[in-house]
Amino acid sequence: MFKGIITPIVTPFNRDQEQSLNYPAAQKLTDYLIKAGVSGIFALGTNGEFHVLSRQEKIAFTSKIVQFVNHRVPVFAGAGACSTHEAIRLATEMAQIGVDALSVISPYFIRPSAKELIGYYQEIAASVDLPIILYNIPQNTGYNLPVSVVKELAKSENIVGIKDSSGDLELLKQYQSIACAADFQVLIGSDSKISDAYHYGVRAAIAGTSNLLPQTLVALDHALNEQRQEKAQELQESISVLRAALKLGTVPAVLKRALELAQIAEVGPARKPVTETTPQVDDQIIAMLKFYHLY
Repeated sequence: MFKGIITPIVTPFNRDQEQSLNYPAAQKLTDYLIKAGVSGIFALGTNGEFHVLSRQEKIAFTSKIVQFVNHRVPVFAGAGACSTHEAIRLATEMAQIGVDALSVISPYFIRPSAKELIGYYQEIAASVDLPIILYNIPQNTGYNLPVSVVKELAKSENIVGIKDSSGDLELLKQYQSIACAADFQVLIGSDSKISDAYHYGVRAAIAGTSNLLPQTLVALDHALNEQRQEKAQELQESISVLRAALKLGTVPAVLKRALELAQIAEVGPARKPVTETTPQVDDQIIAMLKFYHLY
């Protein structure tokens, strides 16, 4: 069973013409997060900009993350694609480099039928001997994974859970009802809904804000598990200051700039076409960092 705070780590880039991968920054950030107490590192999530990396870069970066983590916590890796063939190829290569679990986003740009979604996930699951986590993020794919599809996929031996980033608590409760009836787990992917999700029985969060605020997110997880509701509410509400700042730019430009301004790691910019933050936005990021005593 997955528990605690899992960080979907940003992918650091150099400020060179190619915006090449910055491995020293990735190692520094990985060590910072594990020292802060996160329960897992997740490469190639949305904040990890998987959508602008080549397959070769995805394998190379994830291989380095596996090396940097060195079995201290589980390593999760994103292996979804628009085509089943590409997702299988990526999943099998991820398995070879030693990740502990795969997260698989549903195909984006198109809107597959229920039958097609089931086939997509079942074929990927059959190609590897690794736990598979479904990834529901309708704001990026254009649709929710239907409850009927998730219920059917939960019967597969190595499809073990779903990350729900919909922010829809009614949908989350329906997913959680599947988890209660099967060997299956829901992981919350909406940082503002962590407390709500734990109330419904969820016990793990894949939280992008934990890149910058791992101690806060870990403390929130502990407070919720220990039924310290007042403390949990205080911590949950505190995250809203960062979440408001993140809206000042295209994902993940503000988060990456905040990590740099806080001197946590020189993670560089988001890849183009996403542009760097302006001096005016930097001033607002610094104000946010001062709220958390990070500047």
